[in-house]
Amino acid sequence: MNRKILIAMLATTALSAPAAFAEDATLTIESWRNDDLTLWQDKIIPAFEAKHPGIKIKFTPSAPAEYNAVLNSKLDAGSAGDLITCRPFDASLALYEAGHLTDLSDMEAMGNFPDVAKSAWQTDDGSATFCMPMASVIHGFIYNKEIFDELGIEEPKTEAEFFAALDKIKEDGSYIPLAMGTNDQWEAATMGYNNIGPNYWKGEEGRLALIAGEQKLTDEQWTAPFATLAKWADYLGDGYEAQTYPDSQNLFTLGRAAIYPAGSWEISGFNAQADFEMGVFNPPVQNAGDTCYISDHTDIGIGMNAATDNPEAAKTFLTWVASPEFAEIFANALPGFFPLSSAPVELEDPLAQEFLSWRDECESTIRSTYQILSRGTPNLENETWGASVAAIKGTETPEALGQKLQDGLASWYEPQQN
Repeated sequence: MNRKILIAMLATTALSAPAAFAEDATLTIESWRNDDLTLWQDKIIPAFEAKHPGIKIKFTPSAPAEYNAVLNSKLDAGSAGDLITCRPFDASLALYEAGHLTDLSDMEAMGNFPDVAKSAWQTDDGSATFCMPMASVIHGFIYNKEIFDELGIEEPKTEAEFFAALDKIKEDGSYIPLAMGTNDQWEAATMGYNNIGPNYWKGEEGRLALIAGEQKLTDEQWTAPFATLAKWADYLGDGYEAQTYPDSQNLFTLGRAAIYPAGSWEISGFNAQADFEMGVFNPPVQNAGDTCYISDHTDIGIGMNAATDNPEAAKTFLTWVASPEFAEIFANALPGFFPLSSAPVELEDPLAQEFLSWRDECESTIRSTYQILSRGTPNLENETWGASVAAIKGTETPEALGQKLQDGLASWYEPQQN
């Protein structure tokens, strides 16, 4: 009898072993957020694995500037992770069209997001959604409250007040007024042109008109932000031309600069490094009473590698990403990344709360170059980097920069060819 029981037990074990093994999977996540590694390891991954013990997660980020190239190489070689962190609009659309990302439209969890959140990771006709939305970031200015208090400066609401504040800081001579450099180029466009620009082109109104061919980059509302950026040069400090992105972060967190043209993604790093109280203000309007516009940019989603060996485990993780639990953890583990799901989230960080409050006061838009307009060559996003740097350095006029961008866009984009 004992022998029969043993044989039966061995048979049962043999039958059940493949099923149990099938439930065990290790998922690798590709991302450009290398500064978020410890937060994934300490908070996000343990929360998921606690509820899904058969699935292990590895978060393997690349350097932000190298991510696209590294990811494309891995995808082409068949060595990319199971889950792909998605940049918004065209970069991820290209991955989907190349067959690298899976259509997730039929996942029930997609219903947790409003249409505007999903639009950053959809085909132009909306028929396929290929990344689960995660978060947006908001642009503005972070400032050192101690310096403002010391110099008697109020948060500026208009451009005149903004430049008056910069003049006051510069005249005092103790601090660099604006912590930004032009060495890495992208900051000049992202925290410069696309930060202040929406107040000129009226956010979505101008962005959509550009896509439709109803406005041109030579129009005043598109060149005027370059003229404003040109005025920033006097306040960036000596050697700003060679100043890198980390240099700017360090100047601000060490208390040597008063104002940092920012994205909300800086909050967690600044909280850890700065020993002074910080405040934030939205991009100043040109005239008191003007409607304010903010870049509330759909920044990050996550999709499934079409070549993954673990599609069911990957979908389990993506479903969890769409849950209120993930939204709560992510928003508070990474203050400044604002959830895109419909579920309300309580934010603990006061700077993050302030950024988010602008959604109630201002009109939201996304970066002007990200949807459709950077699909061709020359790439409008990358060209805007160089143009923003040239504006700050004063090497070309705003009108010449607008003409150069317009000529490049019109060379391949049909709606701009009339």
